[in-house]
Amino acid sequence: MLQRLAVTLRRPAAAPLTAALRCISSGSKDITVPLNFYAGKRRTSQEKSNIETVYEPATGRVLCHLEPCGALEVDQAVEAAKSAFGHWSKMSGMERARIMIEAALIIESRREEIAEMEVVNNGKSITEARLDVDSARLCIEYYAGLASTLAGQHVQLPGGSFAYTRREPLGVCVGIGAWNYPFQIAAWKSAPALACGNSMVFKPSPVTPVTAVVLAEIYAAAGAPEGLLNVVQGGQETGSLLCHHPDVAKVSFTGSVPTGKKIMEMASKGVKPVTLELGGKSPLLIFQDSDLENAVRGALMANFLSQGQVCSNGTRVFVQKDILPGFVEEVVKRTQAIEIGDPLLDSTRMGALVSKPHLDRVLSFVEQARKEGATVLCGGEPFVPSDPKLKGGYYMTPCVLGDCTDEMTCVKEEIFGPVMSVLSFETEAEVLQRANNTTLGLAAGVFTRDVRRAHRVVEQLKAGSCFINNYNITPVEVPFGGFKMSGIGRENGQVTVEYYTQLKTVFVEMGDVDSLF
Repeated sequence: MLQRLAVTLRRPAAAPLTAALRCISSGSKDITVPLNFYAGKRRTSQEKSNIETVYEPATGRVLCHLEPCGALEVDQAVEAAKSAFGHWSKMSGMERARIMIEAALIIESRREEIAEMEVVNNGKSITEARLDVDSARLCIEYYAGLASTLAGQHVQLPGGSFAYTRREPLGVCVGIGAWNYPFQIAAWKSAPALACGNSMVFKPSPVTPVTAVVLAEIYAAAGAPEGLLNVVQGGQETGSLLCHHPDVAKVSFTGSVPTGKKIMEMASKGVKPVTLELGGKSPLLIFQDSDLENAVRGALMANFLSQGQVCSNGTRVFVQKDILPGFVEEVVKRTQAIEIGDPLLDSTRMGALVSKPHLDRVLSFVEQARKEGATVLCGGEPFVPSDPKLKGGYYMTPCVLGDCTDEMTCVKEEIFGPVMSVLSFETEAEVLQRANNTTLGLAAGVFTRDVRRAHRVVEQLKAGSCFINNYNITPVEVPFGGFKMSGIGRENGQVTVEYYTQLKTVFVEMGDVDSLF
């Protein structure tokens, strides 16, 4: 049914009611697929207020109507996770790993189907969606490998006594995802949590609710205990219920800085640890000794992946003065050649932005930049594909802004769209000061042939994820996260184990008690 769903989503269909996805087959029969998943199966919500409409970005048509989970559904999902935790946490790391590896194999076998569903729900190109599915699978495989390595420390003490530490799971963890990488983020949050022996309740963005539930089904099919990964749909109210729930031990959130602050505040009421992966306004420094071809490629990757809707994007492109004209000429030429259109076609390199309000917001940033004195070197306009079925989609031409200054809105604020701001610099000291002059610090990049300069500059960049002679590379073996207001904690890599476990110290006396009383 799910495979058929991915194929038929483009058919003209009456919008479904309830928290479900309804599509029309070649006949008149409706297929209703609930998008919540807890206690082992898909479930509809009892909540009948605050219904949200979900749209397909590529066409602008209604994809489904989403009824958010209320207190009853959240309680049921958390209770299911709590029950699963009791069994899962007692399993050995090898036992957990076998189930996670099986889940990864299922993802691999369903790669195309999941990627198509991601495209329809998010609007990104099928080429990128396939890579996102691969990243999700690799993340699960990686943490399956770590599951059996979790260990404590033995400390020898005087008189034959000793102490040891135990790394133990936290309990029920909550993951709250963003709309730019729906399936991948669900995996990035669930994989380390489950590997460490936790269970999880995951809330996707209400803008992209479709694929997280597929991941929950895949874990179940792989042999995970009922309730291990649960999915509840909803917006701010549902998220608040999860953050305040007394049986939730931790919250991991990916999204905006303002929402991250609210989640941190809510979690603090229960003194719950948080992982926050928030926004960015990252600098990309291109020195005059750079390989210009690679620098241009890096700048395009730093700005136009997923229609520019990537938190780590290097949208402040600082180019050393002597190579600025040649760099700008080549970047504009390549940007104008980006093929925009149906994201389900292999030839498409830029699909649709995620929603009409978001498209309008991004376009308003371009207009504001123009008013503030920036030069629109290319793009920054609404785009209507030639295919009639896509005329209602949320497309724009990728934009390069020249003559930018540090005070402009387009340089200071996160646009989260396909808009590159190009700035000029003269000296290393100058560009470092300007690059770090932001409250955010998610990522940064440098292009140079000088190895000493590369490491010297990276040492001084105030960002959590830095790139030398490349950009937006996120292998799951490597930690990802930000400095300053870009977040707390890390995703991926071995260090993430520390964010999903707690350390218990045990003292063992081998002699008599030496009492002062």
